[in-house]
Amino acid sequence: RCSPVHLRWIREECRPAQGWSASGRSGKKAFCMFYYVYILKSLRTGKLYKGFTGNLRARIDEHNSGKTDSTRTGGPWGLIYYEAFLNKSDALREEKFLKSGKGKERIKYLFQKSSNVDKEK
Repeated sequence: RCSPVHLRWIREECRPAQGWSASGRSGKKAFCMFYYVYILKSLRTGKLYKGFTGNLRARIDEHNSGKTDSTRTGGPWGLIYYEAFLNKSDALREEKFLKSGKGKERIKYLFQKSSNVDKEK
């Protein structure tokens, strides 16, 4: 498990597929793997897509290259939101929540003052 100090260092330095490691005071290595929940917006239709992945950059490339059935027709897609989790089950639970009615309400709340996200279609 990563310490809070490590979490501050991880932010953008973590390579999503490989994770991140650092030596602490004890000399032992800590290994952190991120799991991401993300929201994409179709630049063509305005539709939102919510998903989960262990490699955010590669997954967005898959969406935009037509390799994902559910987003093949709406591209190009832009990343408008993501959350990083250390625990896979937490990330999957958050993805499920964002796809629920209450999750859709939260998305509206998060972006109510943003011009990037209009009403979810």
